[in-house]
Amino acid sequence: MTEPASKTPRDSDRERPEGPYERGDGAAADQRTIRDEQVRFVDFVAQIYDGAETLLGPAGSQREMRMILHLIASHFDGQLVTSSSLAAASGLSYGTALRTIDDLDARGLVVRRERTASGRSHSLHPSAMLLARWRQFAYRSDALMRGTLGKETPAKPRRTAPSAVLPPPAVLETKLGLGRGLRVLVHADPTFMAMLNLKRQFEMIMGTRIESRAHSIDRLHAELIANAQRPVSQYDIVAVDLPWFGEMADAGRLLPLDALVAGSGFDQTDIYPDALASSFWQGQQYGVPIMVSGEILVYRKDLLAAAGLEPPRTVEQTLAVARSLHDPKAGIAGISWNGGRGTPLGHTFMMVMSAFGQPVIDLRPTSDGYDTKTLTPENLRPMFQSEAALQTVEYLLDLLAVSPPGILQMAWYDRARTYAKGRAAMAYSHSLLAPIHETDATSPAYQRTGYAPHPTGPKGRPIVPMGGYSLAIPANIAANRIGEVWRALQTLTTASATKLYLANGSLASSRTSVSRDPEVAALSPMISAVDEMARQGYLRIWPRPPVPGISDLIVIAGEEIHDILSGTKTARDALDTAQRRALSLPQFSHSP
Repeated sequence: MTEPASKTPRDSDRERPEGPYERGDGAAADQRTIRDEQVRFVDFVAQIYDGAETLLGPAGSQREMRMILHLIASHFDGQLVTSSSLAAASGLSYGTALRTIDDLDARGLVVRRERTASGRSHSLHPSAMLLARWRQFAYRSDALMRGTLGKETPAKPRRTAPSAVLPPPAVLETKLGLGRGLRVLVHADPTFMAMLNLKRQFEMIMGTRIESRAHSIDRLHAELIANAQRPVSQYDIVAVDLPWFGEMADAGRLLPLDALVAGSGFDQTDIYPDALASSFWQGQQYGVPIMVSGEILVYRKDLLAAAGLEPPRTVEQTLAVARSLHDPKAGIAGISWNGGRGTPLGHTFMMVMSAFGQPVIDLRPTSDGYDTKTLTPENLRPMFQSEAALQTVEYLLDLLAVSPPGILQMAWYDRARTYAKGRAAMAYSHSLLAPIHETDATSPAYQRTGYAPHPTGPKGRPIVPMGGYSLAIPANIAANRIGEVWRALQTLTTASATKLYLANGSLASSRTSVSRDPEVAALSPMISAVDEMARQGYLRIWPRPPVPGISDLIVIAGEEIHDILSGTKTARDALDTAQRRALSLPQFSHSP
């Protein structure tokens, strides 16, 4: 009897086995699920290998991967890598490892940087090309893991990361030649604290030691003035509050950067326009923005929703919402803000007055705001006696009744922390302090915060008064340091460096490319919210115009308005006094 010809059966041709499969108890489905998971994992590993080829190039080999991993990790940790240490980390024989390093170098994936003046010793670093490829590889691998290991229905992964995803900053190919290292004076806020926390990495990137000093805003201002009076600057790079540029440049305290910018081709095209414009004075550039912050209204979305309230858009609506949510017995105030005497309250007055439609000096109106570039004596007239100034005072007096205890001692951090701790339903707050509630999962405001421009007065328009800092070079710096210090300043203000600050605790970006980076935008909804306000033309510098004497006007406003709020002066008396004090300043004495 002839046997039937054998054939390879298809799944559909196989006989159904007896046992639990026959009983229909789900075991067959479970078996298929297990097989599907294994197939998905095989596919995941295969695609990881495809990604590795993108990282290493078609000439690459898997033996190079251990070297790449060691180089990348050491770059982020700020640890020095030499040929010997990389060879040891690779697990290869010494000769094979050295040949592999030479091959990576020839393909442009490694930077060899001289460690000593003799040029006999080098350190090894990932090149900009390798870091960009690594970012693509990491982005693609993360998407694969979420789809495969996370058991989500995976979409077809991208072959490369989106162009909007910025790579990490690479090392300078020649380290900075700065004896005694780089000396930096900064402001004590989250962006500069992030920079200081990244000190080791930036020392590796630039190849020099970094010494930093951080001050509060008033101490920083005083130190900038004191440093300018020294025969030679104590600092190489200084942080300058955006409204101070007119004063600092007019007094000759900062070095013009135009020739340095032109000679280097440094890209500034994606810096927020008003931030870059505020770093100019009389047509010359004196600084490069490193962070931009917008003063916005923050509010608890959950509290407003529970009360059936909409986010306020006008000052009248703000008062109504604050009164509805003000509950001292529950420990919740309607709104917190800067009420502290002097500089804190001075900022509040100027910024709120801008939402009433009037800057603190008589700037020339434009179609979308006010002109801060073309200034005449008429444009420098203080506006403390304007209708908007009086309306602003009356609004602040109304806010007192729905504010937290101690409001007349509050400054920037106090108001933000009060909001973050759940002791205020709303707050006027700078976006640079958003990490206080955006990165703290224990905060009642965590992931429950909405963002809006300043509520408007009767004649105002939506406005997000711009704050922030630019890095500048003191005018009295030793001449032989200028070239290398300019290289350092560029390094600290690139888009890749800015992204690094945001990934390490800051939420304030100076560049649109950084704000719109998908990884950065995922850090906090505030970043996209402020960027969208900037697109709509709300993020502006004119509420605190960068003119000489602006710091004095802020102090005058903060002292006189505080007297009104504390009940020691009438509104009219204090505003008249503020006007007289302002006109006595040399910068404003020639105004009509």
